[in-house]
Amino acid sequence: MSVKSAGNISRAAVVHPWQTVHPASSRDRDTMRQIRAMAEPNKGKLQGVAARPVFDGIIRSVLAPEGVTCRDDRMGDVSGWWCEPAGAPEDKAILHLHGGWFNWGSAEAFQHLVGHIARSAGIKTFIPDYGLAPENVFPHAVNDARACLLDLRERGIRSIAITGDSAGGNLALALLSLFPHEKSIVGAVALSPVTDLTQSGESWKSRAAADPFFVHDQAKSLIDSYLGNADPTDPIASPLFGAFDGLPPIRVHVGDDEVLLSDAMRYVERAVAMGTNARVDIWEGMVHGFLGNVGRLDAADHLLTAIGTFLQHQFAAG
Repeated sequence: MSVKSAGNISRAAVVHPWQTVHPASSRDRDTMRQIRAMAEPNKGKLQGVAARPVFDGIIRSVLAPEGVTCRDDRMGDVSGWWCEPAGAPEDKAILHLHGGWFNWGSAEAFQHLVGHIARSAGIKTFIPDYGLAPENVFPHAVNDARACLLDLRERGIRSIAITGDSAGGNLALALLSLFPHEKSIVGAVALSPVTDLTQSGESWKSRAAADPFFVHDQAKSLIDSYLGNADPTDPIASPLFGAFDGLPPIRVHVGDDEVLLSDAMRYVERAVAMGTNARVDIWEGMVHGFLGNVGRLDAADHLLTAIGTFLQHQFAAG
C-alpha cells in the first residue's frame, strides 16, 4: 500500500526523490488489525465541543516518556506546558502545536506524546493552549502560535524548531510562512498535517474506506467551525496554497491509510518545486496519529527516532 504521485494516488510503489515509503512489519500489521477493530465502530462520530473530553482521554493514554519533566507556563500570554528532557540546553527550544481538528485538544493532554518528541531531540518543548474553535475562529490559533514564537525569542532562545500534528501541523506550517528567512528557526516537522482546508485532496476518496477515524463531512464541520467566514484558500488557513520561499528544512510524516495523505504529499511536492528542503515519509498500513502507539508499533518507534535524528541535526547545524 504505497503511493504513485501526489496528484493521482494508487497502491503502486513509485517513489519520488522527495518521498520515502516505509513498509509495515508483520507485528505492526497484526497490531493495526486490533487498532482498527477498536476504532472503526466510532468512525466519524467525534463531533463538536462535546468530543473534547473523549479526545483528550485518548491522547492522555500515550505511554509516558522517561526522563521528561512537565510543567505549566505562559508564553506570549498563552498558557501551555513545557516538556523538558534532563540535560536539555537552555538556549534551544521546540514549539509544538497540538492536533485536534482545531476544535479539540489541550497542552496538558498532549504532554506524553510531545514529551517523546522532546526526549528524542534532547530539546525542551513548549505546547501552547492556542484558542480552540468555535469559541476562537481563524486566525486566532495562528496568532497565539505567533505570540509564543516571539516570546521564545524574547526569552533568549537562539534556535527554535516548530513541530505539529494534524491541525497542529497546519498551524506549524502556517507559522513558518509568517517568518521566511528567519535564522532562529532551524527546521520543522509536521505529522499528518492538514494543509488544504478545501478538502480537495484525492485521498479523501481513495482512503475513505481505509481510514478508521475520519469521514469527509465530519472534518468539514470541524473545519467550518474553525474558519468562520474566512476563505479556505487563504494561504495562512491552508499552507498548501502559501509561499515557500525562505523556509527552513521541513520533514512531513503521514500514514498511507489516512484521508490526509494527499495533504501531506502535495505540500511537500510544492515545497520541493519551490526550492525548499522538504521530504515526506509515508508509513504503510499506518493510520492518523500512529505515533501515539510508541512502544506498541514498530513504525511509531522508528518515526520517533527519525524525528529525533532530524531535529538533532538541525539544531547542531543551526
